[in-house]
Amino acid sequence: MNFFLSEMVGTLILTLFGCGVVANVVLSKSKGQNGGWIVISMGWGFAVAFAVYVAGKHSGAHINPAVTIGLASIGAFPWANVPVYIAGQMTGGFIGAVLCYFAYRGHWEATEDPDLKLAVFSTGPAIRNAVNNFICEFIGTACLLFILLGIGANNFAEGLNPLIVGFFIMAIGLSLGGPTGYAINPARDLAPRIAHMILPISGKGGCDWGYAWIPVVAPICGGVAGAMLYKVLVG
Repeated sequence: MNFFLSEMVGTLILTLFGCGVVANVVLSKSKGQNGGWIVISMGWGFAVAFAVYVAGKHSGAHINPAVTIGLASIGAFPWANVPVYIAGQMTGGFIGAVLCYFAYRGHWEATEDPDLKLAVFSTGPAIRNAVNNFICEFIGTACLLFILLGIGANNFAEGLNPLIVGFFIMAIGLSLGGPTGYAINPARDLAPRIAHMILPISGKGGCDWGYAWIPVVAPICGGVAGAMLYKVLVG
């Protein structure tokens, strides 16, 4: 499996299961309706863990442009491979979101609120303030890179790291996810947002493009900052 395909499949799994758990919780007449934020955070955590299990051997399972750029910024990943990785991540994120749409095909028409339909695909702030929202995404992704590098530096039992990473993603969601829904990953937000724009979702509203730059730019900046901080403090 080449780098593009590995990152595509990993990010597809991430977004299919991640967007899927949100759909299960927020869409009308779903068995998991009103499951709450804990269920969503757990679903995203397991989505990351399984994605890493699948893609880790072949590409390192970045499954996130902020991770790829953050690692490249400290010399831990070649810049020449960055475009291929991000292309795979964005492609997988889009396909995963499309598959989620078809999995819940009967529930879009049953759900009246267009904001809930958009929430399946992309994040949005609880309180809309560009500075505060940016800071939250920045901090979350800085923590992501800092701790991922720490996990990678330790010799845990073989096969355990993906599960640890999944629990770590749950922790970010439970602790820092409230203000913005914790994108911490441009491919997880932008690619499904594009899918939302294209798909014939019954009764959908706009894609909130005015906010869309924050879950792209802030995670990239935070990822670079977290990686650099780790390199300075830990080496």
